[in-house]
Amino acid sequence: MEGLWPLKMHTNTLNIIIMEFQKNLLEYISQSLMTTDETISVAESVTSGCLQLAFSQMPNASMFYKGGLTAYTLQEKVRLLNVDAHEAEECDCVSENIAETMALNVAKLFQSDWSIATTGYCTPIRNSSYKIFAFFSFSYKGEIILTKKLELHPKTQALNAQMYYTEFILGCFKSEINQLLILK
Repeated sequence: MEGLWPLKMHTNTLNIIIMEFQKNLLEYISQSLMTTDETISVAESVTSGCLQLAFSQMPNASMFYKGGLTAYTLQEKVRLLNVDAHEAEECDCVSENIAETMALNVAKLFQSDWSIATTGYCTPIRNSSYKIFAFFSFSYKGEIILTKKLELHPKTQALNAQMYYTEFILGCFKSEINQLLILK
């Protein structure tokens, strides 16, 4: 048992470093949204609330974070986010267009300036051709401004995939806010 202690300490140290990085990222996003006096909402599937958790941890979140929802099943994506049922069935709710539809409709639902949507796989299954990937999309004032696909190694653990997606998406969101601030 004692042989595991250094590994446990190292893991805790690593987690603190990651949390510090994330803390700086969260503070930057928070400050940027307050500076521009804009709001954001989130629609999640594959990230299962991780983005919502991140936004809720940002300083002064209630000043810009309007809320979010996790729609994990096809039926809920259709019902809550107006995803086309036929299209969703054809792609198992995982496509660039599904992510974009989710982003546009969550922004309408929450009446937010910005929105982020995610859909994909955090475990390799037959429907994903045994691959782990996700699509995410950002909308700004009713327009899609970024949609990307992230692919991970098929042996990535589910929680690690969700955390990676979340951190990557937040980093991309920071870049989009930067571009907006530069243009203003």
